Amino acid sequence: MPHQPASSALARFRVIDLTQVRAGPTAARQLADWGADVIQVQMPEHMRGDDTLGGQDGSDYQYTHRNKRSITLNLKEPEGIAVLKKLATTADVLLENFRPDVKTRLGIDYEALSALNPRLVYASISGFGQTGPYAGRPGFNQIAQGMGGLMSVTGLPGQGPVRVGIPIADLCGGIFAAYGVTVALLEREASGKGQWLHTSLLESLIYMMDFQTSRWSIDGEIPGQAGNFHPTSIPTGVYRTKDGHINIAVFGGKIWERFCDAMGAPEWVADERSKTKAVRSVNRDWLNAEIEKRLQEHTSDHWIGKLNEAGVACGRINDMREAFEEPQVKHLGMLRKVTSPRLGEQALMGQPVTLERTPSNIVRSAPRRGEHTEEILSEAGYGPEDLARMKSAGVF
Repeated sequence: MPHQPASSALARFRVIDLTQVRAGPTAARQLADWGADVIQVQMPEHMRGDDTLGGQDGSDYQYTHRNKRSITLNLKEPEGIAVLKKLATTADVLLENFRPDVKTRLGIDYEALSALNPRLVYASISGFGQTGPYAGRPGFNQIAQGMGGLMSVTGLPGQGPVRVGIPIADLCGGIFAAYGVTVALLEREASGKGQWLHTSLLESLIYMMDFQTSRWSIDGEIPGQAGNFHPTSIPTGVYRTKDGHINIAVFGGKIWERFCDAMGAPEWVADERSKTKAVRSVNRDWLNAEIEKRLQEHTSDHWIGKLNEAGVACGRINDMREAFEEPQVKHLGMLRKVTSPRLGEQALMGQPVTLERTPSNIVRSAPRRGEHTEEILSEAGYGPEDLARMKSAGVF
């Protein structure tokens, strides 16, 4: 099936995706969902390519690789490299996550491919960066979580390091790479030239530390674990009710006053132990105990209704089933349906941002390995005899 853009926004761009695992494929998915023609390049089936997402029929793989076309190329064969270079001459973007030395050895680094296509935007994602003492190390999400500081602030105080329950380094690395690609394509409209951009799991994760980073870089403070309570805003955290737990977030003096009224404790506003943010920080254990004592008089639903009515942010703590049962989540329509020729109808998470005129969409389920090889090579000018010869030679 020829390329059917998911959206008109990026439909004029062709992307060669050489990446595996999650960060790179996430970047490619971001571009594909907005309509780019993403060609996923995998090793042939007999060479046991990337199955790290649970196999090609698994939910993880289906989610990560939707809206793409797939081609197999044996990059260990000179002709496989030659085909890739030919595809790169007409591509707008190339995504890769090889070790820095591998792409140079294969002759598909930025210098080599930009000589063939000066307009090419070449995006590299690695564990630690393209240069430096750790450039050659393998890098994965959990390693970046530990080295970037995230595990030192996650979990209960004194518990020891705790990983975040999502592949946050991979996801952020991929999203930042897609953002960088978009910026480079915009710059190309003025300069007419492509460029090399690169990010890493470590850089992305440290960037995501946000105010924790500035607490160190500006204040000289090493943040620690704060558990389920915000480290600087009190009261903000997880609280028990009569029938469960809810999150409450109180930011600012006016909201603090509204919160106290809604809790039936207006005296907290003037109490020497809680009248200012500074003293609330010192007396957080006392205040949190007082809050929970009152919260346990009523159900979560009672307090969620009462506090939201007062303009105090609060909400349930859901598992995934409960999250998708939230009326607001249903209203936002975050799940999109697509039909896989092999697996039937699927519900996949769509993009979390809506463009009024050029919305993202999911029009194609994740492809089988090499499903579009002959189609794409034919588009590149290879005839039936070429395809038969290359297939016989193990090029794809």
